[in-house]
Amino acid sequence: MKTKAAVIKGLNQPWEIEEIDLGDPVAGEVQVRLAASGLCHSDEHLRTGATPMASFPILGGHEGAGVVTKVGPGVTNIREGDHVVLAFIPACGRCRACAKGLQNICDEGANLLTGQAIADKTHRVTLNGDPVIQMCLLGTFAPYVTVHEASVIKIEDDIPLDKAALLGCGVATGWGSATAIGGTKVGDSVVVIGIGGVGINAVQGAAHAGARHVVAVDPVEFKRDQAKKFGATHTFASIEEALPVIGEITWGAMADVTIITVGEIHGDIIAPSMALTGKGGQVVVVGMGSAADTQVTLSLFELTLLQKRLQGAIFGGVGPRSQIPKLLDLYRSGQLELDKLVTKTYRLEDINEGYADMHEGRNLRGMVLYGDDDY
Repeated sequence: MKTKAAVIKGLNQPWEIEEIDLGDPVAGEVQVRLAASGLCHSDEHLRTGATPMASFPILGGHEGAGVVTKVGPGVTNIREGDHVVLAFIPACGRCRACAKGLQNICDEGANLLTGQAIADKTHRVTLNGDPVIQMCLLGTFAPYVTVHEASVIKIEDDIPLDKAALLGCGVATGWGSATAIGGTKVGDSVVVIGIGGVGINAVQGAAHAGARHVVAVDPVEFKRDQAKKFGATHTFASIEEALPVIGEITWGAMADVTIITVGEIHGDIIAPSMALTGKGGQVVVVGMGSAADTQVTLSLFELTLLQKRLQGAIFGGVGPRSQIPKLLDLYRSGQLELDKLVTKTYRLEDINEGYADMHEGRNLRGMVLYGDDDY
């Protein structure tokens, strides 16, 4: 079928709306008509080259939810008409990582940036006959997608699809970075550095876990104000501004957990983040950096003698098949805020405006909404 899509054709090029050819599902795949797609910073890393891709053009987008319209051979757990969330990390349930309970680093994720479909290692999207890479094998910057069942999570029909779409990346990643891999406990002090679509959910995750202090650090006043609405007890414009106050409110113990959720991470943020963190504490690195950036500033003396931990995290350290249903239950019960996360919605044709708003700090999360005229 033919459908429109937002693609990039080269480094530092704007998103362009093109008509693409989308293949039907083969064995193990489904086709989904999307209701919405989140505008995540990770897709901007494709434009800048910070996330290296095999080739151009690239169809962006990795946060989406919608209704299944076609089912390929061999798919038994998903049917036409089912409401689903697309997870940017596939979970096959069979590989060594999945068997160890690490679905968030499933072996099928190895080819996420190649554009080669899990089912047959071909491309499901073409533009003028040339293969197009789907971001995370999803490509939600198009109203229709064909994806592998390993990337699809069935949800109940009563959940608004535009809210459910956020769970495919930002909400699950941020919430889990505080509650799961961050291990926040009642009475802890937690610092979140970078209050965007991921960081704001780390804030509300830490508050939900019972943290005594939830400190949000961001240079943008709008984001600091929003953080207070989602559970932050203190906000600061910089790490330098936060450091003495954290020492004061914790009686010198410093943070139990520091979570780095900036949109573009560099190695020089690690040392000051460790300084915010107390003995036996943990720094969780969630923000994406350039694949070519291998330099980190870190005091090994401090790391060893104060027994601190530096921990990477993807999808919040939890598998999508367990985390997404759990978060939806919390949403139903009023313990997870989704309705106020999206600051502004856009048409697909206005995607460059959406990313401009993100860079200028005007959004917690922007979202593309699809309507009848998009299908």
